[in-house]
Amino acid sequence: MQHTAHRLLDVRQDFPILAAKVNGKPLVYLDNGATTQKPVEVIDSIAQYYQNTNANVHRGVHSLSQMATDLFEESRRTVRQFLHAQHEHEIIFTRGTTESINLIADCFSRAVLRPGDEVVITELEHHSNIVPWQMACQRSGATLRFIYITESGEWDLSQLDEVINTKTKIAAISHVSNALGTINPVEKIIAKARQVGAAVLIDGAQAVNHMPVDVQALDADFYCFSGHKLFAPTGIGVLYGKESWLNQLPPYHGGGEMIKTVSLRETTYNDLPHKFEAGTPHIEGVIGLKAAIDYVHKVGFDQIQQKEQYLLDAATERLLGLPGLRIYGTAPRKASVISFLIDGIHPYDIGVLLDKQGIAVRTGHHCTQPIMDKFEIPGTVRASFSFYNNDEDIDRLIAGLEQAIRILS
Repeated sequence: MQHTAHRLLDVRQDFPILAAKVNGKPLVYLDNGATTQKPVEVIDSIAQYYQNTNANVHRGVHSLSQMATDLFEESRRTVRQFLHAQHEHEIIFTRGTTESINLIADCFSRAVLRPGDEVVITELEHHSNIVPWQMACQRSGATLRFIYITESGEWDLSQLDEVINTKTKIAAISHVSNALGTINPVEKIIAKARQVGAAVLIDGAQAVNHMPVDVQALDADFYCFSGHKLFAPTGIGVLYGKESWLNQLPPYHGGGEMIKTVSLRETTYNDLPHKFEAGTPHIEGVIGLKAAIDYVHKVGFDQIQQKEQYLLDAATERLLGLPGLRIYGTAPRKASVISFLIDGIHPYDIGVLLDKQGIAVRTGHHCTQPIMDKFEIPGTVRASFSFYNNDEDIDRLIAGLEQAIRILS
């Protein structure tokens, strides 16, 4: 494992920002759960698009527009391969995971959900996979049901047969917890949903940068992720949906591109994927997403997973050696995310002191207030690692926390 950690150190030079200084100290970036840094290939792909190919897509007969369209649709092919989807037209570009979930929740509230129907979510969800379903149920009269979590931060599936039943229309679940790092057994929910004819949406925002995803093998009806957590630009996301579902659901936004014909009185809608892609898209974001996926494949998920497991194990062991420190989220299968508190010290104060030493962590409830309510805490300090982190980052984190304990205890 040490050998793997050493072998991957050379990727740091691919990420220019890792050479930056913050408050006069070399940056230690441990906020990858919020957003990942961008490799040179992604940065260059955006600059090259604007320098050489800038034009609107799908609408022009001129050469630049055709070149931009080719790049755009090549990215869609890359995403299809990345997720192992069956069809390119099952890949819808959105602004991010949040919009992808809102799209499905809104469409379900208008076309599927009725009073007496049920929607299932879990206590482990990010707010973006809670609030849209609350709104969908309010609009449709459906009822929201919950799968709760255990003290280790895992789903409690003991009541699964009762929670997911013949009234269930959709279960919306996270693949990996952003707050605790738990890798969830989504296949168990999907198998149960299949028995009762329910759909399943998976929030993959925290999964796609840590592990390969095969939506056909999972048999997911919908899968969502954000580019900015996958080393790609902000403002670009993906919604995968099975063709049968996407054809059945109504459009989400109205406007250009999502139409076939428009008269003053009526409109006929475009075919997939354009039916769900109204307006000028985030073209440079889509192009940057392809560059990011290509970069991830170049490094390789085997290498990424080995390195991140090494960092998770090493950091967990070191952190547990600090006095009064408790880790929240102790599932045996975790991504490289560690949430913790130190007795008697507010997480915000720890975050501020670490920042003064150039160490970036996330503090607060991480948009998962139900999890914090479960543990009866105000929030946590979250250190989230990516494969470009290293042993020195862990050393700096431990030294920073030791100093915080001396000052604040």
